Amino acid sequence: MQQVNICWFRRDLRFQDNAALYHAFKAGLPVLPLFIFDKNILDNLEDPADSRVTFIHQQLEKLQDILLKKGSTFEVYHEQPDVVFKDLIERYPIHSVFTNEDYEPYATDRDEKIAAILKEKNRALNKYKDHVILAKDEVLKDDGKPYTVFTPFSRKWKSILTHFHLKSYPSEEKMRLFLQQPPQPIPSLKKLGFSKGKMAFPDDDIEENIISHYGANRDFPGIHGTSHLGLHLRFGTISIRQVATKAMQLSAVFLSELIWRDFYQMILWHFPQVGRGRAFKPAYEQIEWRIDNGEFEKWCSGQTGYPIVDAGMRELNATGFMHNRVRMITASFLCKHLLLDWRLGEAYFAEKLLDYDLAANNGGWQWAAGSGCDAAPYFRIFNPYLQTKKFDPDFRYIKKWVPEFQEFNYAAPIVDHDFARKRCLQVYSAALKKD
Repeated sequence: MQQVNICWFRRDLRFQDNAALYHAFKAGLPVLPLFIFDKNILDNLEDPADSRVTFIHQQLEKLQDILLKKGSTFEVYHEQPDVVFKDLIERYPIHSVFTNEDYEPYATDRDEKIAAILKEKNRALNKYKDHVILAKDEVLKDDGKPYTVFTPFSRKWKSILTHFHLKSYPSEEKMRLFLQQPPQPIPSLKKLGFSKGKMAFPDDDIEENIISHYGANRDFPGIHGTSHLGLHLRFGTISIRQVATKAMQLSAVFLSELIWRDFYQMILWHFPQVGRGRAFKPAYEQIEWRIDNGEFEKWCSGQTGYPIVDAGMRELNATGFMHNRVRMITASFLCKHLLLDWRLGEAYFAEKLLDYDLAANNGGWQWAAGSGCDAAPYFRIFNPYLQTKKFDPDFRYIKKWVPEFQEFNYAAPIVDHDFARKRCLQVYSAALKKD
């Protein structure tokens, strides 16, 4: 049997402009496409109708339809990756494995284990940058150290960027090189232990009008002013290079958001402890968070008595999405108004967000708590009323998600704003003096 190369799909569920797939084809051997429903990940999901699993499954079925027309098929497993590769090595004359990089701590540990398994058999694991524009050590200070503040990182990022970084990989042009073999069925959601999720998925269209007016509209949750591409960027159903090229043409503000995305991925790479539950600034581990007495549940369910906070949480629970401005408001409220550990909120968002990404989610929560790199200073405490007046002045967003906010049956404020602000300043100040 002829040797084959494997292309291991992970957070890159597309055939177009796919770096690893392009390099697998370029290597000149038939390419076996592989996807693993990783038990180490799926077994930790609490919702049996998790819509993200449904999204992945639907995308695999779309790709499988394309493969079947070309006489090929996906190999799809529901197992731990090390078990899968030990099996594949026995079943196929594998030359090399090609995959795209993932910078999350679990992913780097997993890839090291797979690389070791392959090395024992004199096979290589080849990894490529794909879900970011610039990564790892590409954007460093002049002294070779990583940036921990966004603005200078952004300046350096822009100075380094060339046409080469945005050039697409013509992977879809070489699909005749997929291994020809009989169809292999994709395990059903039921076999995976899941049922079909109920969330609606946004289109992967790059709306040029939205991006062109992004700078003016992005902070107003009551209007359609953001791209809603987060889910597709998270799972790689759209190319970041394609999105960044449009941003370069249409909106410096939108491009800045993509640079933030690279920044948080770079922070996770250089400081993996933040992905393992630690504060970026160690001094913030001294904060004496309050013991929850039911307030966390009220925050989760959108019953805090603060309409803009409640609207955000209800939107999240109903749709798997929350507007970015409101993500900042709700996160700040949990950490600073309620003085509850930011890790509680981070975990809740991780469970609910369709576009959940460890680097961005952790970065956002530590920004709100003051414990992260380039964070909001601890004495910056969002006033939900002023945020509403500025960004939802006509209550369009609030009316949609909290229609009873002006009625007698609406929840009373869970805490007084002025009291909460003073308490937060005292607790944070006392904790930081200990360091």
